[in-house]
Amino acid sequence: MFYFKKMLLIGAIGLVLYGCGPAKALQYADKATIVTQMDLVNVVDDRVLVTVDPGVFNQDTITFFIPKIVPGTYSLDNYGKYVEGLKAIDYKGNELSVNRLDDNSWQIANAKELDKLTYLVNDTYDTEQQVADKVFSPAGTNILSGENYMLNLHGFIGYFNGLKEIPYRLEIKVPNGLSGATSLKKLPTEPKLPGVDVYWANRYFEVIDNPILYAKPNTETFQINDISVTLSVYSPNGIYTAAGLKADMERMMRAQKQFLGDINSTKQYTILLYFSTLNEDDAIGFGALEHHTSTTVVLPEQMPREMLVEALVDVVSHEFFHIVTPLSIHSKEIKYFDFNDPKMSKHLWMYEGTTEYFANLFQIQQGLIDEENFYERLMEKVQNAKAYNDSQSFTEMSKNVLEEPYKENYGNVYEKGALINMALDIRLRELSHGEKGVLWLMKQLSQKYGNHIPFEDEALFNEIVAMTYPELNAFFDTYVIGNTPINYEEFWEKVGLTVTSVIEESGFFLMENIPFIDVDPSKGDAVFIREDIPLNSFLKNLDVQGGDIIKSINDKEISVETMREIIGESFGWAPDKEITMRVLRDGQPLLLKSRAGTPVVTLEVLVPMENASEKQLKLREHWLKG
Repeated sequence: MFYFKKMLLIGAIGLVLYGCGPAKALQYADKATIVTQMDLVNVVDDRVLVTVDPGVFNQDTITFFIPKIVPGTYSLDNYGKYVEGLKAIDYKGNELSVNRLDDNSWQIANAKELDKLTYLVNDTYDTEQQVADKVFSPAGTNILSGENYMLNLHGFIGYFNGLKEIPYRLEIKVPNGLSGATSLKKLPTEPKLPGVDVYWANRYFEVIDNPILYAKPNTETFQINDISVTLSVYSPNGIYTAAGLKADMERMMRAQKQFLGDINSTKQYTILLYFSTLNEDDAIGFGALEHHTSTTVVLPEQMPREMLVEALVDVVSHEFFHIVTPLSIHSKEIKYFDFNDPKMSKHLWMYEGTTEYFANLFQIQQGLIDEENFYERLMEKVQNAKAYNDSQSFTEMSKNVLEEPYKENYGNVYEKGALINMALDIRLRELSHGEKGVLWLMKQLSQKYGNHIPFEDEALFNEIVAMTYPELNAFFDTYVIGNTPINYEEFWEKVGLTVTSVIEESGFFLMENIPFIDVDPSKGDAVFIREDIPLNSFLKNLDVQGGDIIKSINDKEISVETMREIIGESFGWAPDKEITMRVLRDGQPLLLKSRAGTPVVTLEVLVPMENASEKQLKLREHWLKG
């Protein structure tokens, strides 16, 4: 989740500060500007040199921080680990004493003498396939000298204690032929700084809220009502262009704006789309990270176009809907986010759950998908949610999401979180005779709070109940605050839907494009059987279990590469072919045997009731069509 207004006369302020000296510096401290320089031209061993000039300090010691965590990630990523050789330089060019307190903070002595900091920054993409605690790619950084720079600025630029609210001037030396795409305010070109892009932020949060993608120009801009949208694409092999994807993105975002109606918190939006080659030093974490006026998206360049467009619609629409929550509706924990000592909010059911629900609901309401597809998506979320603890309080998990055993349940915000909103939507429609739903509720909360006024974390449920219906108190107490699993069929019955079982053919290792297997990079790219998906008859007959690590198939040792070969060969397997599979289960080796057969899978599907009442049909119409 992620946020420029006025410019100050840098030169004039500098003269005042240096002319007055340390004794009077304090009275101008709130007008100082932190000038940060990044050199993307002279990259040293895949590292970028950063220089930070903070102006004059009037205290003896100061602490410099690189964020431990940034909003929207819900994980402690310790971006300071990628900083090397930090030096504090005084006005005479000598080094001051620096004490590195931990991965993300440095204490500088004799701060009154501090002129500037210098340090080198490594990128995160290079390490993703080597470390278990990798940074999620859309929140990470890339340095490919002279070709591409993914600048999530929280990985490059830090802040001084007590000085997060003063302006930043960012000067970036750019290689010839590259251009930057961002929502960050760009200042006019300065003749005295040739080849340098200059940006301005009113406070530190605006710095990290506005990522920049530098690459060869591959950008398109289009207008959605009063929102100017820029799509910037980095495709290393030239497979995808912004021009080729523009129509699909414009169609999607036009439908989103139609769905949102008068909710409008931005006049500018930037989509930074990075395609990974999947090489050993490239990104492997696919998805997106939201900001107030932009989103970073990372996807594999090998994706077929049809699949890519579907993924972009789902992923980018989710991130854009964050302009509603938490960007327009958020608690004090979000408004005053502490990057190095975070206090988390209880309301991930809304920040991520409502957003994910809207990313699916708008598609049915605006005619981008049909009812059958929408029902399939809901059932997929029901199935995926089974991989998590369904009896864990959602608010408790949210408040403690950085710690175990809650951290391991975070992924459920996109599954059960969306389903909580589905159930709440149907309940609101029922109580209001179809007139009010979750979108109506978000509009009411957005009007009450907006970008700049946070709500009290503990008070939100009471406020929602006060502006809606007393019956919702029991809903929140039972399903969101409490630990009672939701009986989804009870809510679907209200709109004339029911669950039934169907048998469908599948591949041996895939159900359409959904695999029954996965890869664990932390275990040497071990290929294992998924636990969060119904297995087909072939795997059941082999007696495999979720979590089994596949060591060999028909005596061929399994790796990621050989597994691809096996999947290709399996399309030609005859039903009577003998299959042997060696697996590792709970550390114990097992030999499993079976004939290939004709694989089928039993699926639960959501379908309309044959004898739904007029009341049920009418409520379904309000729910699906708004």
